Amino acid sequence: MHQPRRRDRRMARRVPSEPVQRQAFRLTAAGTDVVLAGYFSAKQKDFEVLMASAAAELAARGARVVVQIVQRRGVSDGGVQKMSLPYSSRTLMSYGKVREIAQACDQANADAVIFVATLTERQQRTLTDMLGRPAVSLTDILAAD
Repeated sequence: MHQPRRRDRRMARRVPSEPVQRQAFRLTAAGTDVVLAGYFSAKQKDFEVLMASAAAELAARGARVVVQIVQRRGVSDGGVQKMSLPYSSRTLMSYGKVREIAQACDQANADAVIFVATLTERQQRTLTDMLGRPAVSLTDILAAD
């Protein structure tokens, strides 16, 4: 009998690459069509107000919110401790919701997806690749002005 294979738990050595300058998505053209996506805990009862204020902020910057999609994390297996954590560390939302966002973008011919929650660089890259259009957080848009 052979022993089960063990995973190597050492950190992989990576050659430090030059820092990549990420070009921030800017809402410069008036009439840019965007999909607004929000991720909220079930504890957060005022999510509709937050989505409406985010849509108003984007409209003030010349964007047209064509679709609003919300994912709420309810109380399920794992209890209250996990309610503020994302479904996926790669995409923030569940993969089914990301597919739903991609379909909505294709149907509405949206130029970008704006997330109400703050995204990490890895999440931005992953979501941009999965959605086929820029995926940025609202805080990045507001900070760019």
